[in-house]
This record gives sequence, structure tokens and C-alpha cells, in this order.
Amino acid sequence: MSTPSNPPRDTTPPGGAEAGPDGTPGPLRRAGRLVKRGATWTGDLFVVVVLLAMVTLPVVSSMWRRVTGESIPSATVLVQHLTLWVGFLGALLATRSGKHLHLTTLDLFPGGRAREAVEVFTRWVSAAVTAVLAYASARLIHVEAESRMVVGGIPFWWSMLVMPFALAGMSLAFAWRANPGPRRRLLRLAGLSVVLFTFLWSEASLPDPGSWPLDALGAPGRGFAALAAGLGKLLGPLATPGALVWTFGAAVGLAFLLGAPVFVGMAGLAMVLFVKDMTPVAAVPTQTFTLVSSPTLAAIPLLTVAGYILAEGGAAQRLVRAYRGLFGWMPGGLAVMAVVVAAIFTTFTGASGVTILALGGLLLPSLLEDGYPEGFSVGLVTAAGSLGLLFPPSLPVILYGVVAGTAIEDLFIGGLVPGILMIVLVAAYGVWMGVRFKAPRQKFRPAEALRSMWEAKWDLGLPTLVIVVVLTGFATIVEASAIAAAYALFVELVIFRDLKPFSQLPRVLLDAGTLVGSVLILLGVALGLTSWFVDAEIPTQLVNWMTTHVKSPALFLLMLNVVLLVLGSVLEIYSAIVVVAPLVAPLGVAYGIDPVHLGVVFLANLELGFLLPPMGLNLFLSAQRFGKPLPFVYRKAFPFLVIMSAGVLLVTYLEPITTGVVRLVKG
Repeated sequence: MSTPSNPPRDTTPPGGAEAGPDGTPGPLRRAGRLVKRGATWTGDLFVVVVLLAMVTLPVVSSMWRRVTGESIPSATVLVQHLTLWVGFLGALLATRSGKHLHLTTLDLFPGGRAREAVEVFTRWVSAAVTAVLAYASARLIHVEAESRMVVGGIPFWWSMLVMPFALAGMSLAFAWRANPGPRRRLLRLAGLSVVLFTFLWSEASLPDPGSWPLDALGAPGRGFAALAAGLGKLLGPLATPGALVWTFGAAVGLAFLLGAPVFVGMAGLAMVLFVKDMTPVAAVPTQTFTLVSSPTLAAIPLLTVAGYILAEGGAAQRLVRAYRGLFGWMPGGLAVMAVVVAAIFTTFTGASGVTILALGGLLLPSLLEDGYPEGFSVGLVTAAGSLGLLFPPSLPVILYGVVAGTAIEDLFIGGLVPGILMIVLVAAYGVWMGVRFKAPRQKFRPAEALRSMWEAKWDLGLPTLVIVVVLTGFATIVEASAIAAAYALFVELVIFRDLKPFSQLPRVLLDAGTLVGSVLILLGVALGLTSWFVDAEIPTQLVNWMTTHVKSPALFLLMLNVVLLVLGSVLEIYSAIVVVAPLVAPLGVAYGIDPVHLGVVFLANLELGFLLPPMGLNLFLSAQRFGKPLPFVYRKAFPFLVIMSAGVLLVTYLEPITTGVVRLVKG
């Protein structure tokens, strides 16, 4: 009899609950699994219910105001607090599924021990940072316990409870996913406890552990107090602010560069900077909680829901058919169709990557079938995926407006002509290539064109609806976003019935909540970091330095183009907005640049950064989606990068195409 190459598996579950004689899990492990499933199901259900409530409340409030002349009391405040809950619960979902925004440097490591070590390190640091954030949030709640009320006698701190609980869950999830082995997981949790203890001790927020009231626990309690006291003496030299800044700050910076979530890097940096200044780390979640004071932030989750619902339904197929019937007769008409459909789809979803992944399987085969070269077709779909970010109801526009304090409706109006210009430039190149390669043209059939456009009327109506209800004053931007989400639900559930309300809709809402969480947690910790920047007068010093050394507004805009192009290639657009916009906005004021024009230039440059080698996000996604090597995608996307760069320069230096349109529309 041969000896097995692998030793027998230890079937003893953690905690001493032995497996049954047939290898089935013991009672403790089964109970643990049931608790985990129940908690997961309950959390998912809560996210779905909160998102649906966020859609319902503003819509009802808007209609009620039209009928009675008065809004529903506290409806706006409730939606703002629900946004906080969706943000943190969505961040927990993003942690559970590994979908936080991060650098793609981990892909540079080959599989094996090196990659595993990097993953363990980044997750361990992420666990430590979120644990300290959870503690800081708990301290904030303790301070706010006797504070203001929300509505109906509900204290503020009830709403704030989501912060420490969600952050603690994220910390455990990061630590638990750091390594699949149960013993190593316990080691990670032990290390996490040491880091948390160090931060608590550094703030002198705990009394002498020997005096902790643990006598009621008997010998175990006294033993734990003695152990904590010994640990405190051991870590005393390491718990000074200077040591924490150097050790924890270096670890966070390295983890961020190796692929830890961007919010972890920003939160860790903010905390060590506050500790350096002898300021409690609760300053970070204090600023994060100010998210609820934003009157427009709720538009982000609401429009995310609308975009995901339309993307999950049959909107893509209907749009392809509609624009093929409309442009198919033109020279290069199919290329024009691909550009327009991709731009509109990106407008719905707010993410160019979603467009490439969702539409690539539709657009690329159609282009190849009509005789377009494969390289050109791959480059066209890759570039078209970054178009459309300036049109309503694009999420990046709303996020920029929130972060930079610029009127969102003005940004949408100002971005109309620049967005159309970018589409026209790329489409014109597609027409030229279509003529060059003699791509076939279908006969224009008015009946088919009208029929396909009529079928897609509901999908095309979403951006039109948002523009009309905002510009006419019928609803605020948040109410318009809720109306758009309700509209998308009605279209996909009632009109087309592409989504099943119980088996598919919850999954779509959870996907939307995951994206919302990854964005809002990033925005929340960015507010904490920005607070330190303001206290340290960093923006003021930056403005003074720039205005001293760079006298020309035109030169400043050119420098901004270059910086944003590079940042757009290495950062997710949401990360770039929350990190850079607070620094760029005061510079624009100093140089006398209109805030709306600055915002459009900012977003157009980030849109272009998706195509900049070697790290442009669209390049990676396209290589993955179409199974092509990156150098191939680099070469084929380069002509589009040049064309779109010319468009961005035109947008940058022809200010009337943004501000002039705003003045024309708003009188």
C-alpha cells in the first residue's frame, strides 16, 4: 500500500469542537457557519431595504411638495443619514468581496510566496487601520451621546453606530482574509490587537490596566489585567507619537503602494499626522461624520442604483440596435455607433471599466464582422469606454461637485459641449477608418431606425429626465437622482421585465451598494486628511508657492493637464477626485479660473488618463476582456490617446465652450 503524499487533514475545528466520525463539522463549527450566514443575510437585506428607502423618500417628498407646497418634515435629513449607513455598510460589502478601490501594483507580482506575502501584509495593515478607525468612531459616539436629535426623538449617536460596527467588521474581514490557515489567522488577529493596544496607549485614553475593574471575572480577569500591564510596559517606548509616525506611517505607505485600498492609505496617513500633532485620532471619523451634512451627497448612491439597474437589464442591446439603425448607413457608421453607445452607457454607470466589460462582447464582434481591423476595433472600444463621463447623470461629476463645492447642475451644463466634442473627434476618426477599409454600409431604413429608437426610448429618457427636472426646478439634484432610480426600476421591472424583483434585483442593489461603499468610505477618510491639511495650511502654502513661481493661468492649466493625466492613469477616478480636487479648487480661484470650467477640465483630463500607458485602467481592462497582450493594446489605443489629448487641450483653452453655455442656459 502506498503512503499518501499529503498528511491526513486535521478535522478538529477551531475552539475544540471536534468533527463527527464521518468528517462532518462539529457542532461549534456548524453553529459558527449558521451565525455567519445569518449575519450576512441580515446585512445584505438591510442594505437593500435602505437603498429602496432612499429611492422612495425623495420621490414622495418631491410629489408631496408639488401637491401641498410643503416638504415632508425631516425627509432630507433622513436621506442624509441613510446615505451614511449605505456608505459604511457598502464599505463592509466591498471588504467582504475585495472590491475596494486600490492601485493595481499587486498584478506585477507573480503567483507564489512573494505575492502571498504582499497580500498578507496589505490586508494586515488594512485590518490595523480599520480597527483604529473603529475605536476612534466609538470615542466619537461617546462624545456625541448627549448631542442633537435626528428626527422623532432619535439621537444622533444612534445613526453614528454604523461607523464603529461596520469598521470593526471590516477589520475582522481584512484580518481573516489575510491567510487561509486558521492558526495564521489567529496570529494576524493577535498582531492586530497589539497595534490597536499601542494606539490606545499612545493617546493615554486608558487608565492603568492594573486598575481596570476586572475582579468580577475572577482569576481570568486579573490575569488579563496583568498581561495588559506587562504589554504596556513592553510597548511603552514604541507608543510615543514619534515612533508611531515612523513605524505605522511607513507600514501604511508601503501597503498602499503594494495594493492596499486607497482609503486605508489615506486614513492611516491622516491618523499618524494627527497623532504627530498630539490630536486624538477621533478627528478622522469626526470629519467623516460630516458627510451627513452634505445636501447633495445622496445623489451618488441613488444614481449608482439607476445605472446598475439599467446596465443589468437589456439597455445595452437596445442601444446598440437603436444607434446601428441610426448611423449604420454612414461611412464608418458602425464605428460611430460604437462610440455613441459606449459614451451613453458610461454616462449611466459612471465607470468606463463597466462599459468595456459589459459592451465589449457586443461591440467588438460587430466591428470585426463589418471588416474593421482587429487592432483598430480594440482601440476604439478601449477609448470609447472613457467617453461620456461629463454627461448627466455621471457620478464623477456629482462627486467633484460635492468635494470641490461647485454647483453640480452647472458642471453638467458646462460639460455638454466638451463631452460632445470628445465624442465627435473619436467618431470622426472612426469614419475615416471606415472609409479607408471600405467597411460595408447598410441601407438606411427609416422604419427600422424609428422602431429601434422607439424601443430604446425608455433607456434614452434617463439622462433627459434628470436634466429636465433639475433645470425646471421641479426637484433638487437629490430628488432628481431618486426619480431617476425609480424610473430605472419601473423600466426594468415593469416595462421590459428584464429583472426579476426577488431573485435578481437584490443582487443588483448589493452590487450598487458595494460601489457606493468603496467611494463614500474613501470620501469620508479624505475629509479627515483634508482637515489636517487645512489645519497645517497646506492649501494656502501651495497657492502661495504656485502664484509666486507660475504667473500665467495658461501655464498653470498646462501643468494641471500633465499632472491630472498622470494621476488619472494610476488612480481610480473617484480616488483622484477626493485626493486632488480639494487642492486644485483653491488654485483655480487664485488664478481667476471659473470653477465650472476648472471642474470640466479636471474631469476631462482624468477621463484621458484611462488611456495613458503603462497604468491606464482601460488598457488593463481591455487586455483582460479581449485576451490581448498589454503592448498590443498600448499601440492600438495610442492614436485615440492623441486625438482625445487634442480635444482636452481645446476644452482647456476655449473657456466659452463651458462657461458660455452655462450663461446661455441659465440666462
